[in-house]
Amino acid sequence: MINIFLDRKHLKPEYAIGIMTIKEAFFACDTLEDKVRDLNKDGDLNDPGEGKVYGKTAIPYGRYRVKICYSPKFKRKIPFILNVPHFEYIRIHALNWPSETDGCVGVGENKVKGGLINSRKWEDWLTLILLRYQQKGEEIYINII
Repeated sequence: MINIFLDRKHLKPEYAIGIMTIKEAFFACDTLEDKVRDLNKDGDLNDPGEGKVYGKTAIPYGRYRVKICYSPKFKRKIPFILNVPHFEYIRIHALNWPSETDGCVGVGENKVKGGLINSRKWEDWLTLILLRYQQKGEEIYINII
């Protein structure tokens, strides 16, 4: 079993910046997500002051299965986060700005305020690492903390 850890570090009014690591693969990069609305970190959006805003909400804290599969939208294989309550088609992919997230997790380098650079390089590297584990029959999980 392989565990990806996404540690949300900077929660801003419109977006969140974090760090993604995979200890087994010596992988670490920055992440960009929509606004975090799971305020009490209980893994749902059901509490007062929370609630999902379509296309502008980060997935709730928790542990989710990940699988590498083909994305018709992106026309390539990328990580797919499975069984996120009230979310569909959540991916980990290249993006540069919060307006491109739509609930997904972007990977790259946070060297510009509120954005990522070199995102496609990091997506390709992450996908390659996870695909190798998946081909060996390993289960992959993302832990959002």
